[in-house]
Amino acid sequence: MARLRTFIAVELAGSVLARAAQLIKELQAAGADVNWVKAPQMHLTLKFLGDVADTETPDICRVVADVASRCEPFEIVCRGAGAFPDLRQPRTIWLGFTQGVQELTELQRAIDDALKKEMGYGREQRRFHPHLTLGRVKRFDEQTRSNLAGLLQKHATFDGDLSVIEEVVVFASFLGRSGPTHEALGRAELSG
Repeated sequence: MARLRTFIAVELAGSVLARAAQLIKELQAAGADVNWVKAPQMHLTLKFLGDVADTETPDICRVVADVASRCEPFEIVCRGAGAFPDLRQPRTIWLGFTQGVQELTELQRAIDDALKKEMGYGREQRRFHPHLTLGRVKRFDEQTRSNLAGLLQKHATFDGDLSVIEEVVVFASFLGRSGPTHEALGRAELSG
């Protein structure tokens, strides 16, 4: 039985991805060793399922479609760059959101609850913090950390533009030599 590395996400407007790519170019000046996300691979993850049997993906898509059918489309505003866990020890560099956070959180929670109830998937243990991952820091020295922290502070109010969330996508992720590629297994329109 084949297994697929599976996650559930929403895609963002092309303008958001273009601005995120521009922000990455500016942050690269810090000189930190970062695996930067390519714009075509950017998405906002709602739930990571890991390796699942390919026979389960139709049911996952069905559960997600059922949740999506009860939700209305909504707008999000992407604004502000930062890092997890913080600027002193940056591991994940992200673009945040200032509008639509409640709707994203409710959508994530509804999907999480439905997958638990319908299929037995565990609920997320960490608090959901909507963000668009720009890169994952591999290593840095004190100078590049300081450079990166300074650039992130400079872009703390970075305008990443507005995006309308109209669907949820179940993706399979395939790891290759040039990085991951994602294939949509199912798309579910927000039609509530």
